[in-house]
Amino acid sequence: RLDGEIATIGITAFAIDQLGDLVLLELPDIDDTIEKGNKENDESFGTIESVKAVSDLYSPVSGTVVERNEEMIEAPEKIAEDPYGEGWLIKVRLNDPDNPLEGVLSAEEYRSKVEAE
Repeated sequence: RLDGEIATIGITAFAIDQLGDLVLLELPDIDDTIEKGNKENDESFGTIESVKAVSDLYSPVSGTVVERNEEMIEAPEKIAEDPYGEGWLIKVRLNDPDNPLEGVLSAEEYRSKVEAE
């Protein structure tokens, strides 16, 4: 989600379904700088661990962490209950608020991509 120059970052229901039961979440500290990341540039901002695997977390934007969801760190299994609402992970003040979502898939593009896999 984007609210002015603050982006709320989380993970998708599809990712949660692939991971299974979530058991551990590691997030950056407030005031840490994160970079837009992916597997190719290896710019993860944290990790999430499930009973199946440990996965890196990648941000669709670059910026400074202004808030992190302590409740999800304490009880990561709650992320699955509401991944698009209360299950958010971090809030980031954008480095480039004029071009915040360049290269980010829309919800429909993302759905099409995961359905094709």
